[in-house]
Amino acid sequence: MALLVFQHVAKTFPQSAYAAVRDCTFEVAAGQFVTLLGPSGCGKTTLLKMVNRLVEPSAGAIFLNGVNIRALNVTALRRQIGYVIQQIGLFPHLTVAQNIAVVPELRGWKKPRIDARVDELLELVKLAPAYFRARYPAQLSGGQQQRVGLARALAADPDLLLMDEPFGAIDAITRASLQDEMLRLKNSIHKTILFVTHDVEEALRLADKIVVLRAGEIVQYDTPYNILTQPKNEFVRALVGANDMLRQLSLVRVATVMQPLPENFADAGAPTLSADENLREALSKILASGATMLVVTRQAEPVGVVRLEQIRALSRER
Repeated sequence: MALLVFQHVAKTFPQSAYAAVRDCTFEVAAGQFVTLLGPSGCGKTTLLKMVNRLVEPSAGAIFLNGVNIRALNVTALRRQIGYVIQQIGLFPHLTVAQNIAVVPELRGWKKPRIDARVDELLELVKLAPAYFRARYPAQLSGGQQQRVGLARALAADPDLLLMDEPFGAIDAITRASLQDEMLRLKNSIHKTILFVTHDVEEALRLADKIVVLRAGEIVQYDTPYNILTQPKNEFVRALVGANDMLRQLSLVRVATVMQPLPENFADAGAPTLSADENLREALSKILASGATMLVVTRQAEPVGVVRLEQIRALSRER
């Protein structure tokens, strides 16, 4: 079921001769991680901001849980959507706990419930509550601040999370670490996420599906695997580096390529892969074992299989 639906959405700003977003139509299923990818100025952030009505569409409609967002009170709409931005936006005069508690307080939660939620979320983003609760943003590193920003966005348990270049201002090592955490959180919180990035590697690594934008238009909307193996045109091919397949193997998760678990598959003793591992790691294990790999979740639950033929299809010279 689609949680978020865009129908012919467009935006032209006053005094602009060109549309920032043009006739965008696509759906985001509940629980999906969808990335908006494209060069600077292609309309990614504008499209994202129209979901929580920081920008109003010039045409078209956006539906959240089947309801046209224009029919909703703006404040009520924003309170049911988590929002994380590159600048983080923590209140400097509030402690970490107070920053996370902002939306629950606005929604009238009782203090014991808020305190429990703050501790739960700090544990979730791997910040020890006893140490970080009373600290202020200025006392945190950039990566720690971004974790608090994510915890704040999740505080009121929204169905939808909007993330606008959240890791763009962070150094490469911390960024990779936060991407790892994002994959872990994705599997544990089961939220629908719309994520803006211009970083191709980040999009390929995190997304279930990618919206490729150019000059405000959707060029391709597909899985990372299909975008790499079947780019719609030369723009997409060049953007994702589809010809450099050996490099791309390390950026595509097993979960995006695996096939459904066959009914008669005997999994006893079968070699396993994590759904979050990349295809380069998968290839190494398949070649070492010579077997079809069983794909499992972090809880060791079987969810699919990966075969050598699938990776060959991705790494074949184009």
